[in-house]
Amino acid sequence: MTIERFSTNSRMSRIVKHNGTVYLCGQVAKDRNGDIQTQVIGMLEKVDDLLQSVGTDRTHILSATIYLADMEHFNALNEIWDNWIPEGYAPARACVQAQMASPELLVEISVIAATDG
Repeated sequence: MTIERFSTNSRMSRIVKHNGTVYLCGQVAKDRNGDIQTQVIGMLEKVDDLLQSVGTDRTHILSATIYLADMEHFNALNEIWDNWIPEGYAPARACVQAQMASPELLVEISVIAATDG
């Protein structure tokens, strides 16, 4: 059994790859002080970059769990999400309200995606 870990420290790995599946650690916005739109866009850019780094992309996302600091941002999130996910490739998804690790964070995502190997 081969398990590959990328960008690993004592607490976590940014990516874990096993048996054709990649697991991303929770991704937050590039700009933690931006509004919800800025944070969602930056967060999804980071997801794209990480997926690309292991040879896959958003069309291979199997599951996404999204955490919002406040459900009042649900519609703004979905507006961006619906344009980001290619038509016909929507993953299984959950979206919940959660207390964030830092008060300026409005959104976080955890992604599981398929790869070719």
